[in-house]
Amino acid sequence: MSDIKDSNEISGIGHSKKIMGSYSMGEYVYEFTQGILVFMLFYFYEVEVGLASWMTGLALVIYALWDALNDPFIGYLCDKPVRFTKKWGRRFPWMIIGYIPMLITFLLIFLPPNVNAQEQPWVIFGWLVFTLCLFDTCETIFSNNYFALFPDKFRGNEERVKASGIYVFLGLIGVVFANLIPPSIIVFGEIGSYTLVALICVIICFFCFFLMLPGIRDDKETVEQYLSIYKTQEKEPFFKTLKTAFKRKSLIAFLALFMAWITLTAMVQASFLYWIRFIILGEASDVLYIMVMFLLGVIIGIPIWFKYYKIKGEDNRKTMIYTSIGCILITLILSFVTNLTGLLIIIFIWGIAIGGFWVIYIPTYSDVIDESISITGTRREGFYSGLRRFMSNLSRVIIAVLFATVHELTGFVEVAEEQTPLANIGILLLFGVIPAIIMTIGLIIFWKFYDITPEKSKIIREKLMKLKI
Repeated sequence: MSDIKDSNEISGIGHSKKIMGSYSMGEYVYEFTQGILVFMLFYFYEVEVGLASWMTGLALVIYALWDALNDPFIGYLCDKPVRFTKKWGRRFPWMIIGYIPMLITFLLIFLPPNVNAQEQPWVIFGWLVFTLCLFDTCETIFSNNYFALFPDKFRGNEERVKASGIYVFLGLIGVVFANLIPPSIIVFGEIGSYTLVALICVIICFFCFFLMLPGIRDDKETVEQYLSIYKTQEKEPFFKTLKTAFKRKSLIAFLALFMAWITLTAMVQASFLYWIRFIILGEASDVLYIMVMFLLGVIIGIPIWFKYYKIKGEDNRKTMIYTSIGCILITLILSFVTNLTGLLIIIFIWGIAIGGFWVIYIPTYSDVIDESISITGTRREGFYSGLRRFMSNLSRVIIAVLFATVHELTGFVEVAEEQTPLANIGILLLFGVIPAIIMTIGLIIFWKFYDITPEKSKIIREKLMKLKI
């Protein structure tokens, strides 16, 4: 019996590629907006606005701590049915509520007060913290429910992998846009050019909203199924739910590797402008060449990893390990590249490895959630989505602390045309060695504790069929 048939027996429905594509537009929006933040936020406030490295880092740490509080809690709250659940669905209404405010607050981040950062640093600092926390609250309401919908909507492994392929492709386009649009518009030394990038991002995402509407609607059958079961289930308080979740070693292992991967990719992306401006003394437009090579690598890598995945028996655990090893080894090399031609070659190979991880982590994440549901008998996708987003944002704390610390220790000078040799060494370490070490730690934890094999995954899905949830 195929996995997609298993999916239909559990949920009663299957999904067309059109619906998968519509749903995946949300991943495009997520990767686009988050990519813009990763690509230019720290650089914008540190180098262009002139806020001290430690203050920029502290603002991002506060933002991440705020996110740590609201992600799991909002996920927990959104798992509970409310008055509009039966008519409009579990996830769809929350996504509608959060989306437009998310776009507005995103633009505000790049509209800092027109004051001198050296003379009034706390004004800039306060604005950065306020707008980031406001954006995060709105974005959490949208994204928590968006990610929570995937394992509930697509329930068989084959369907999940197929949906994940479309999801990754559109997410990749979001990443590419996030890295192609800024260098096409940004002019070093002109703050308004960064604001224009944010405005263009908001306009594009506004129109994407209408394309994703059919795909992000809850399936009526699964909502009715959920409501009928929810009435008979024991209701756990938030902290008990949190405690129960962290007893699952596969969940801990997945979250550790996922956080390490987010840290690695975000640190490399955030280093592009620093590397271009201070290592090779280039222009922002040079990032365009880097992203084209990255895109080619991912496009070539995705079908290669899909073929490997099929040949090796759809083993999510092994594929996660092998793609992680590739990411680590290639990222290490980045610290030793000091010319554009060399970087283009390495980034192409890096894209192949990144594409493999990107394809497989969603099905792996869904396996973790399935395991929890099979044990507890309760669907808490929103809560687990909150945990995943918490780990993603915890990576921002790590990145902010590392950038601020390394820049302070190596004497990085804000609003400077050139940096000292020591400061340049710090930039190169942040580009390769440091993120590779973090990913290695995450991989070791995953290898040691993640135990959902293909055989165990099959048993879990069979149990879900019997539970009919």
